[in-house]
Amino acid sequence: MADVKVGLYVYVEAKPGKEEEVADFLRQGLDVVREEPDTVAWFAVRLSAAGFAIFDVFPTDSARQTHLNGRLGSALMERAGELFSQPPSIERLDVLAHKLP
Repeated sequence: MADVKVGLYVYVEAKPGKEEEVADFLRQGLDVVREEPDTVAWFAVRLSAAGFAIFDVFPTDSARQTHLNGRLGSALMERAGELFSQPPSIERLDVLAHKLP
């Protein structure tokens, strides 16, 4: 298993009436990230009725950048105006410790 060093935390807030469309978009994102060998772990979560987040981790910064420039990152930005009440908040982070299977 790959060690993880860096990650992303992406927060999005659905426009009124778009909450389930955002949830479905994120669920469908799993198929895309399954094709990314350097995305070690990926989570899409619902924080509130309209608030959602993605948390994912990578072994290197270049793997993180490849993910950001990949299919899901591109789709997220392309649909941002349609689905989200504000642009996605993308936080780059360093992983200090982890427990993965």
